[in-house]
Amino acid sequence: MTPARLPFFVYGTLRPGEVNHDLFLRGRVRSEEPCRLVGARLYDGPGYPYVVEEAGGAVTGELVTPRVDAYTELLVALDELEEYRPGDPRNLYERVAREVIRTADGTSARAWVYVAAAPVAARLRARGELIESGDWLLR
Repeated sequence: MTPARLPFFVYGTLRPGEVNHDLFLRGRVRSEEPCRLVGARLYDGPGYPYVVEEAGGAVTGELVTPRVDAYTELLVALDELEEYRPGDPRNLYERVAREVIRTADGTSARAWVYVAAAPVAARLRARGELIESGDWLLR
């Protein structure tokens, strides 16, 4: 089944100024808007972050809308970056559709979010390093 053509919520190394932003997003993006994912917390990987879905938290990031002609290529590239394979129990991340809130006007948008897979999320909740601010750039 072909996944929906949703924008992406990026919250770590794909954000502007971070190591993977230009490598993966340059030339493929129509727009980037500041936004937040509510109902999640941010943990240090270390070296890269994980979103763990948890009530009471929020994660800061960007809503990235790819160019139409670059969508499929970008989806494949981001799945590879996150080592995400649909249905694979060894995944560190799962790609899920979630609502995010645009910072500028408070409107919501549905987006792809790479969240910690269940075993990783359990390990992070037990002994991970929480990024209290919810913002990778402020860690």
